[in-house]
Amino acid sequence: MIFYSKKINKINGIKSFFFSRKNGKSKGIYKSLNCGLGSNDKKKIVIKNINIVAKKTNSKFGNLILLKQHHSNKIINFDNFLIKKRYKADGIITSIPKFSLGILTADCVPILVADKENKIIAAIHSGWKGANSGIIENLIKKFKEKKSKISNLIVAIGPCIAKKNYEVQKDFINKIKLRNQNYKKYFTNKNMKIYFNLRLFVHDKFLKLGIPKINIEHINKDTYSDYKNFFSYRRSLHNNELDYGRCISVICRY
Repeated sequence: MIFYSKKINKINGIKSFFFSRKNGKSKGIYKSLNCGLGSNDKKKIVIKNINIVAKKTNSKFGNLILLKQHHSNKIINFDNFLIKKRYKADGIITSIPKFSLGILTADCVPILVADKENKIIAAIHSGWKGANSGIIENLIKKFKEKKSKISNLIVAIGPCIAKKNYEVQKDFINKIKLRNQNYKKYFTNKNMKIYFNLRLFVHDKFLKLGIPKINIEHINKDTYSDYKNFFSYRRSLHNNELDYGRCISVICRY
């Protein structure tokens, strides 16, 4: 199963794909479309899965760019780099046609962005650390450097862990509080437990940076509770599993 951004897919020459965990080659806890090269799954199998993704998106395998993600706020401008290397970053942007950008997630937020006029595309991996340390602000800065108008940016916020399943501790609140004046709106107290709304946190960042609300689309799926469709880091911990797979989200410029 693949989920799509209707808003991005209306743009001529650009397509978005939020892949589920289905229709791949992996077995066991990685079943079945695990695209996580950083997982302990067999590398040959993961590469086969990425090949499946490349074919589904009409991309060349070598032109599907993935990153070594590490929960940072770093974004690579792919226009200035070579293809051969997997760069250590959590976001990537390009204006070069015939390339596809991929992001891996397992509870964090995959975000695909397109400039509908200049045909610039970007993909970022945003957990709470990346969002709190400025990856979304850095993304918008990169678009501005490429002369994009904020009003022309279309944002698709993909499947991620829902608030009801994202329990945090009290010290976590202080980490968000330090950089966000209106931090209270992202937390809910229920039955002596604290829950964090990552999706809303990310959404508000884009609004604050001037993205029109009408240009933001949500693929509102919960990765934790939807075992059939998504991998989940937190669910794997709760189930005492030794590792977990990663879903892939891809934006293509043809």
